[in-house]
Amino acid sequence: MQLTVSHRCQHITPSLTLSIDAKAKEMRAAGLDVVGFGAGEPDFATPAHIVQAAKDALDMGMTRYTPSSGTMELRKAICAKLKRDNLLDYDPADIIVSSGAKHSLFNAFQAIIDPGDEVLIPSPCWVSYPEMVRMAGGVPVFVPTTEEEAFIPSYDEIVARINQRTKAFVLTSPSNPCGCVWSRGQLQALADLAVDRKLFIVSDEIYEKLLYDNTKHISIAQLGEQIKKQTIVVNGVSKAFAMTGWRIGYAAGPREVIKAMGAFQSQATSNANAMAQHAAAVALDSDQTCVCEMVQQFEKRRDTICGLINAIPGLSCRKPQGAFYVMMNIKYILGRSHGRKQINDSMSFADALLQEKKVAVVPGVAFEAEGYCRLSYATSMDNIREGLSRIAEFVREMH
Repeated sequence: MQLTVSHRCQHITPSLTLSIDAKAKEMRAAGLDVVGFGAGEPDFATPAHIVQAAKDALDMGMTRYTPSSGTMELRKAICAKLKRDNLLDYDPADIIVSSGAKHSLFNAFQAIIDPGDEVLIPSPCWVSYPEMVRMAGGVPVFVPTTEEEAFIPSYDEIVARINQRTKAFVLTSPSNPCGCVWSRGQLQALADLAVDRKLFIVSDEIYEKLLYDNTKHISIAQLGEQIKKQTIVVNGVSKAFAMTGWRIGYAAGPREVIKAMGAFQSQATSNANAMAQHAAAVALDSDQTCVCEMVQQFEKRRDTICGLINAIPGLSCRKPQGAFYVMMNIKYILGRSHGRKQINDSMSFADALLQEKKVAVVPGVAFEAEGYCRLSYATSMDNIREGLSRIAEFVREMH
């Protein structure tokens, strides 16, 4: 037998968002003045009281293994959060803590998907959803959306893709990469459909707190006891509390699914970071003013970046309701050139922009969204203004 890498790993596509961010950091390390719009993490410091909680955990000797599904302290804090914020009743046995929400999603797909099962994913979508489904042996089925409909799939488009192999629907609200937020009516229609067709809903709610224009978050699991029994709610502390590097995420759902996720995790990684679990519990239980202040800053940045994009002839964007991303429409400048570089798609646009103007954006092809580029406004207002000035100059120079 040949000593080769498995077919499964040979067909996994590396995260383009992470590679773009790594390239920008590499160029900065080489002394180049790069403005990066690729990072999917808040640029704010983790609040001081949460950092102190981690230090306290060290002083208290919390340096050992915890239960693989998470400490009771943190799982109780998660239950309290879900009750307080989402009107959802769960017991600690219905909760699993993992090494980030990404890990929780991975475990969820491993727990519910058998080879050949299909999972519906609205597109544009986060880069990792289809790869996670494939890694579990499933088949991602993309449900197209339009910018005119705020990147939310129509009921008919969803129904048209359901068949006997359909196992689950991936719901992201607010979404990465579009920042779109599903309305209660849209969520109710999806919930009724899922109950009727017996589908799992994997509801990624990691951007729940990052909402603007007085928009309110609704978890689909709130909309009835039966849909709650079919929903795996995924969340974490990375985005709301600027704790991306702490790697604490969690899932709440049907006990048999959470138990399966726990068994899988116990063999794969065991528990999430012990000190970070204590800090996460403190984050969830403490005053949320720090979150509100961060959201206020993000809203100002959103308004600025959208205004600057829409002022550039040939470029446009919708103003997102949540998260910290904007999808910049570049369709009207494709087919043109910049110097000797032909700009035919989002990848060639992003490559030329990085090389010529030292601005890093993520090409839409990474999100099943050709004709767009994603910009993260999790960066300073100065960077936003400077970066968009360079983009405007880049577009002016095209011919």
